[in-house]
Amino acid sequence: MLTEEGITAQLRESSTEFRELEDTHHRLDAELRELQKRHVLTPQEELLKKQIQKEKLAKKDRMAELIRLHREDQERSAAR
Repeated sequence: MLTEEGITAQLRESSTEFRELEDTHHRLDAELRELQKRHVLTPQEELLKKQIQKEKLAKKDRMAELIRLHREDQERSAAR
């Protein structure tokens, strides 16, 4: 059975959705780091920060779901 890293590598190769989620997650992470470098955020920047955090978490959750589904598919295939 593959580790999470192995499944992630397989999904990177086989799933456009997973690659797009991962790319977006990395982009959002970079945007968040840029905002966090500032000592004081305007109310608009605070709102943007919260939106980025929510979107980033949603992408991470979907990637975790894809990993779980892939693992379950592997387990079903191995049980046959």
